[in-house]
Amino acid sequence: MTHTPIFGALDAYLFAEGTHKALPEVLGAHPFTQNGIDGVAFAVWAPNASRVSVVGDFNAWDGRRNRMFLRRECGVWEHFVPGIADGARYKFELEDAHGQLLPLKADPFARASELRPHTASIVSTDRAFAWNDAHWMAARGRAVERDRPLSIYEVHLGSWRRRPEEGNRFLTYREFAHELIPYVTALGFTHIELLPITEHPFDGSWGYQTMGLFAPTSRFGSAADFKYFIDAAHGAGLGVILDWVPGHFPTDAHGLAMFDGTHLFEHADPRIGYHREWGTLVYNLGRTEVAEIMLNSALFWLRDFHIDGLRVDAVSSIIYLDYSREGGEWLPNIFGGNENLEATAFLRRFNETVYAEIPGVFTVAEESTAFPGVTTPTFAGGLGFGYKWNMGWMHDTLEFFARDPLYRGFHLDEISFGLVYAWTENYVLPLSHDEVVHGKGSLLGRMPGWGDDRFANLRLLFALMFAHPGKKLLFAGGEFAQDREWNFDSSLDWHLTHEPQHAGMQRLIAESNRLYRTIPALYERDATSDGFSWLQYDDRANGTVAFVRWSAERAGHLVAVCNFSGARLERYRLGVPQAGMYRESLNTDSAIYGGANVGNLGAVTTEDIAAHGHPQSLLLTLPPRSALWLQP
Repeated sequence: MTHTPIFGALDAYLFAEGTHKALPEVLGAHPFTQNGIDGVAFAVWAPNASRVSVVGDFNAWDGRRNRMFLRRECGVWEHFVPGIADGARYKFELEDAHGQLLPLKADPFARASELRPHTASIVSTDRAFAWNDAHWMAARGRAVERDRPLSIYEVHLGSWRRRPEEGNRFLTYREFAHELIPYVTALGFTHIELLPITEHPFDGSWGYQTMGLFAPTSRFGSAADFKYFIDAAHGAGLGVILDWVPGHFPTDAHGLAMFDGTHLFEHADPRIGYHREWGTLVYNLGRTEVAEIMLNSALFWLRDFHIDGLRVDAVSSIIYLDYSREGGEWLPNIFGGNENLEATAFLRRFNETVYAEIPGVFTVAEESTAFPGVTTPTFAGGLGFGYKWNMGWMHDTLEFFARDPLYRGFHLDEISFGLVYAWTENYVLPLSHDEVVHGKGSLLGRMPGWGDDRFANLRLLFALMFAHPGKKLLFAGGEFAQDREWNFDSSLDWHLTHEPQHAGMQRLIAESNRLYRTIPALYERDATSDGFSWLQYDDRANGTVAFVRWSAERAGHLVAVCNFSGARLERYRLGVPQAGMYRESLNTDSAIYGGANVGNLGAVTTEDIAAHGHPQSLLLTLPPRSALWLQP
């Protein structure tokens, strides 16, 4: 039979050039008609293989029956198989350049995969979905600009909630649409961030050792089910962020490792190509086709699934050649430095491509060092991300809160230091999944004291985060003060929400989000230093700090006062910018949140006594381990 080209001449040219932006439409498995016969066309990149066959249910997994044709100009093998239906399982059988048979490989461009521990790819040709989010898509870009409130609920779908009465099974994407989305919306978050749902073989990787760059995991349902979830989120006014992993991939034999008998996707030298910390391989992002495939993966999720943002995992491991390596275990770049020049070039191209191709989306970097310009535009020499996780703030703040309140006054610099660099990047303040695993305990478990004191400390932490410059992120379970450390393999402890202190924490998060979204001073000037001013940051004797958040044009303001000590402070004088009455917009010691109701009866009026650089001041009662938000 005469071979009919499947991978077009233009496709081959663009792919070899590194500029193809629709690879998921031509690589993988797709409906195709040849000589009037319907079937499926298969295409896979394996330039160094001497033979490639597609094997599956349709040919008894016999590699002799459906051998593929090599397009030498681009290294792509292709083949048409008639009569295949959706749901057929398949893999690729390859021989290396020396004729040695390799382990069967899953399709890197598969749109669906078997549920682990099975590893076959699944033919999925039905792309139709009736989206109902046109209004959301048209307006979503404004919602993530620097002068807008951005509050993110981070969640691992496999452990948010399960069905214990049904064998502890996972919820489905459609069940999440009807349970998770209303819950997150009721708490007032603006976005939900999903730990990776790209297909992955090992539950214990939480999705970060992804195998299927173009397939939502079958643990929770089909691609159509996942689109239903996203459509429902948009209908509820909730954006969806996806954790995306371009830094490394697992070594499983059916995956990308030694794909065609060579180090096709990964660096050959383990000093560059192997992460000992995770036991994973590193993408060779300096290779044209690999970088192109990764860019297509990013565009695929944003374009086909209407994802609103990508949070790029472990950026530090991508940009530093010596990440988690000792001397002699890494190779310097051509200038003798430790910056991975090819990887930083890829990240710049990634951000340029995403922002140019997909209107209204944004990107976030999990980057834990002082690498300059992570959120600076690429034309100004930066990496071009929209936001960066503020890992320094997270580390210093949690270290401070772990201290005995008796001694916190001597460590107030751990709270104030973050304001030295708060405007060098566009920051997100992350209280993420990484802070409640590996023996660290839960957020509540990290608070000192006993009983109610721990809850008071955690309420104070949350109020500080919501008042501090920077967008907000909280991992699931923190909003109701889960007591035990997060376990990826079991449901959150929802029974706790029936207990007063835990329910009070939920109410605090909901109210903090409501105030955050309705008080412009808390978000309009997040990215500029003139949106913040200290009232006092070194009251070591009392263990307190106080600051002002200003709205645009300094038209309005909010005063935040934090008493980190364990003592109730009476007649505490605080200078404020404006004369008149200030109301308590938030008091974390309120009984509705589980506190003791110590405060200022809802409002307090200034006196003409100068303090903290202002001609008028308030005389306040500050509850122990508490925060007050005051508005004129």
